[in-house]
Amino acid sequence: MNRKLAIMTFVLATAILGGACKKKTAENPDLANNPFMKEWDTPYGVPPFDQIKTTDYLPAIQEGMRQQAAVIKEICDNKEAPTFANTLIPYEYSGELLNKVAAVFMNLAECMNSPEMEKLSDTIIPMLTRHGDDIMLNADLFKKIKTVYENRDKENLNAEQMRLLEETYKGFVRGGANVPTEKQARFREINEKLSALTLKFGNNVLAATNGYALFVDNEEDLKGLTEGQLSAAKEAADGMKNAKGKYAFTVHIPSMEPFLQNCQNRELRKQLWTAYSTRCLDGENSNKDIINEIVNLRLEKAQILGFDNYANYVLDDCMAKNDKNVYELLMKVWEPALSKAKEEAAIYQKMMNKDGIAGNLQPYDWRYYAERLRKEQYDLNDEDIRPYLALDSTIKGLFYVCDRLYGLTFKENSEIPVYHKDVKAYEVIDNNEVIAVVYMDFFPRESKRSGAWMTNFREQYYDRDGNNHIPVVSLVFNFTKPVGDKPAMLNIDQTQTLYHEFGHALHSILSRCHYPSLSGTNVPRDFVEMPSQFMEHFAFEPEVLKIYAHHYQTGETIPDDLVQKIDRAATYGQGFINTELLAASLIDMDYHTATSPVQIKLPDYEEQQMAKIGLIPSIISRYRSPYFQHIFAGGYGAGYYSYTWAAVLDNDAYQCFKDHGIFDPATATSFRTNILERGNTADAMTLYVAFRGQEPSIEPLLKNRGLK
Repeated sequence: MNRKLAIMTFVLATAILGGACKKKTAENPDLANNPFMKEWDTPYGVPPFDQIKTTDYLPAIQEGMRQQAAVIKEICDNKEAPTFANTLIPYEYSGELLNKVAAVFMNLAECMNSPEMEKLSDTIIPMLTRHGDDIMLNADLFKKIKTVYENRDKENLNAEQMRLLEETYKGFVRGGANVPTEKQARFREINEKLSALTLKFGNNVLAATNGYALFVDNEEDLKGLTEGQLSAAKEAADGMKNAKGKYAFTVHIPSMEPFLQNCQNRELRKQLWTAYSTRCLDGENSNKDIINEIVNLRLEKAQILGFDNYANYVLDDCMAKNDKNVYELLMKVWEPALSKAKEEAAIYQKMMNKDGIAGNLQPYDWRYYAERLRKEQYDLNDEDIRPYLALDSTIKGLFYVCDRLYGLTFKENSEIPVYHKDVKAYEVIDNNEVIAVVYMDFFPRESKRSGAWMTNFREQYYDRDGNNHIPVVSLVFNFTKPVGDKPAMLNIDQTQTLYHEFGHALHSILSRCHYPSLSGTNVPRDFVEMPSQFMEHFAFEPEVLKIYAHHYQTGETIPDDLVQKIDRAATYGQGFINTELLAASLIDMDYHTATSPVQIKLPDYEEQQMAKIGLIPSIISRYRSPYFQHIFAGGYGAGYYSYTWAAVLDNDAYQCFKDHGIFDPATATSFRTNILERGNTADAMTLYVAFRGQEPSIEPLLKNRGLK
């Protein structure tokens, strides 16, 4: 999956929390032995996961809120004239404890979930929402911040301080500081309802995803699957109740994708695809009513804040600025992508007809025929590539790229505590100095939501004494687990996912910002995907492949003819890939550009919107609405377009590298210092132009995706 990053609950928490300010803890016997109340005696101050119990979170969060509220009161009670020093600085560094607890809780709620954690989330998320509203709607606090903002030219601030002031003021306005008194109760109610609904949406998707498996008794029904795929399915079934000896396939992508690509049994493909594509549409995990509530509550919130629709509220804080600009860009790519997808569909339809199968090409046929044609047309078989993409060696290749570009080295440290046995922890070293810690969590489990994402256990920032707090980064994946004596092996898409998420990580690792709220990936939504998508370009460069792609058994370097096949097939299937991505972006915008309350009936509404843009029936949106976590549970509401917006930037940026040499030191240094180190310390386009020397062109995107 293309990124993550960021999930709605974590975004909510980090949006309302500050950084570091030590306050005396209230006497509370329940907190005496709470690990969050102590300095962590661990390498680099990472969380001591083995010491943290589920019962520790709530009292520590309550104490953290009390401490931050006390700092806010001190700011408001200060009789001196408001200044950057006595207002913005203490506010920015307030909430040390709360941030510390929320970062651990929110991360583990996504990758170490349990009934206890879900129940706790139902309590904690509304509390955090109310706490955030208490701050954003604090008239006395906003009055002081507004005074500093209005007097900003008299403060003699440097560029980063000015950016902090401007972003803080804007954050309060967007958070409701100007909402009339008579509407504040409703505004609070909307925020609290939205936090609960987005949490419920995500939990429903997790339950529905974990709750389905296709069991097959007879191996004869699984013709086309490789020996490795069959072994993985049998091992999966052996771990399930009353399924030993069978073959089990789930709707988790590592299980479903190869099944749809290779299984000759059309009826079984249909069964698995139907289970995947109808998740949360009906039944106990249905999200239909939740979607209606979320869409209408978001609209009401936006209109209280003075916007005509929710999309324009979101986009006002992004590079795109308004819905017109988003639709304009999406349609520029949609038209050539759809044209190419229709060409692909016509080819697959002929193949299906040749097989003697009556009827039209269906979504559960697409991957099967696409994979067959790739083998025939390019002599490129996914299973021929996998043996060269063992997870461990692919990671070494990724580290090689980071070293060549930025001089970084990575050292696994088994002394750093981890939250699960599958997780590995690495020190990131730059000029003999550890500048970050990175956790990498590779494999699926029932306690982890599907997909891949990057978050932080701690942001990079400098405290008020000038000490640099290094980031503690979390990377979470759902790659296929090792089977028997075979290592975990990736395909092309999974390799790109690894590079993508690591691009996000580098944005945090290399951050050199003074203030936590401006640090790392705390940038506009349509800019945050640029560094991640930029990194994807390196994954299959021939020079890079030769470094890391070695056969897991023989050690043989990937042969030149296979490298050439990968390169020739680089734009294969781009009609489908771009069309399903853009369809998801457009349905997201359709939901959030409504200017009056709607009553959405699914699946009818989605089908109607897709028909308007001409989406062919053999392709569906990358995510159907009932399980579209990005926009209804992941902080990307009215923001899924950002993958395409950022693609214009990342393709243009990579063209600069191609022009000068992909590892050209001067180009890499410019990218690091002007983009990766800067976080949100300046306008995103200003940062990009500082690197590139000009605004981006869409031409490299269309060319690289074979759409021109």
